[in-house]
Amino acid sequence: MPAALDAVRLDKWLWAARFFKTRSLAAEAIAGGKVHINNHRAKPGKEIKPGVAISISHNGYKWDITVVTVIGQRCAAKEAVLLYEETPESHEKRQQQILQQRENREFFDLDNDHKPNKKDRRLIHRFKQQDF
Repeated sequence: MPAALDAVRLDKWLWAARFFKTRSLAAEAIAGGKVHINNHRAKPGKEIKPGVAISISHNGYKWDITVVTVIGQRCAAKEAVLLYEETPESHEKRQQQILQQRENREFFDLDNDHKPNKKDRRLIHRFKQQDF
């Protein structure tokens, strides 16, 4: 694990903690209001230190975390989990959301995962050209 720092930019820390694949995606999320520090909107260049509370909304999920360690380099996923502590309520809510999505996927899983063939395309075109 890389050496811990006193403070680091928010976008860099989110990238290092593996919440976003790139720093530019992290900066876009921050600028778009998807990341809050201590319940206030932040800027990508905001310096964060251990003990700061961060709320992250990403891909329909929400994390409420507290920064434990500040590093400036990306590390392995197993080590990245050690950089923050998530609140139990946030973890429970996200797990319920994941289960709900799995159930919905199983319920709505249809066997239409193929590209339309020539016959299907003709039927689609006929349907679209009908006058109602």
